[in-house]
Amino acid sequence: MEHHQVAVYLGALAAGGLVGWAAPAAGPVLEHAINPVLAALLYVTFLQVPAADLLRSLRAGRFLTAALVVNFVVVPLVVAAMFPFLPADLAVRLGVLLVLLAPCVDYVIVFSGLAGGSSRRLLAATPLLLLAQMVLLPLFLFLFLGSGLADVVEAGPFLEAFLTLIVIPLALAWLTQVWAARRPAGRKTVDAMGAAMVPLMAATLLAVVASQVPKLGDSLTDVARVVPFYVLFLLVMAFAGLAVARLFRLTAPDGRAIVFTGATRNSLVVLPLALALPDSLAVAAVVVVTQTLVEVIGMVVYVRAVPRLLPAISARRRTAKG
Repeated sequence: MEHHQVAVYLGALAAGGLVGWAAPAAGPVLEHAINPVLAALLYVTFLQVPAADLLRSLRAGRFLTAALVVNFVVVPLVVAAMFPFLPADLAVRLGVLLVLLAPCVDYVIVFSGLAGGSSRRLLAATPLLLLAQMVLLPLFLFLFLGSGLADVVEAGPFLEAFLTLIVIPLALAWLTQVWAARRPAGRKTVDAMGAAMVPLMAATLLAVVASQVPKLGDSLTDVARVVPFYVLFLLVMAFAGLAVARLFRLTAPDGRAIVFTGATRNSLVVLPLALALPDSLAVAAVVVVTQTLVEVIGMVVYVRAVPRLLPAISARRRTAKG
């Protein structure tokens, strides 16, 4: 399955779209399944990173600085350049801002790892990224839209996501590692869990798409208006992330992780914020969902494209050393 993972993920996306269109009543059930499946996926991901490596990666100041720069300096500048060209509808603009200004802290680790990115360092950066977006997102909304809408961001969804998607899976992964170090059964379990990565990723993609497609409803016009901006964002951030990686002189694995963290957005966490908005701004949730659909397809492309963009970093460093 690992050799054919791209085809598996594309099949999961197609199946999710078909289920969402043919059985819209299943949407709410599948939506409740997203976080458990995503948590299981992240548990398996964390299991591949020894606790000692994770603690050592916290001392990687240059990588952490690059992650903060790409997410909270470069991304806002890219969004600011796009902002005047967004549709004038306030709800559409709010949805775009909510989702593009919040960096992903969950499945970005999986996609980055599939592309040879430094998962352990990206994992170590996730608490910092989540905390920074909780503090900065209201400020960004104020700068873009004024004070009237800055208070739509609440800490609750962020704290819940941090607990269920980061703290609990990470703690379970570390306990499993302790078990594996002491018992043969634990080692066999860890080996078996490694084989579950691709199926769990496919299940996550299917659940996200199938649960969100029915919500598009009569808002296809609004969706069509924002899709080009999401595609453009992915294109721009691939090269912007590459530029940041080169600026900080990161290794190829670290640089790939920086590209992924700059491109992937925290749609699964900000969606509850959008759903809690007044009816007059209900379209914002559809705009956030649309970003999810565009991004998961984009990530499949990124897994193949990013390793081709970044070998030049390590190659130049080898040439310089020679």
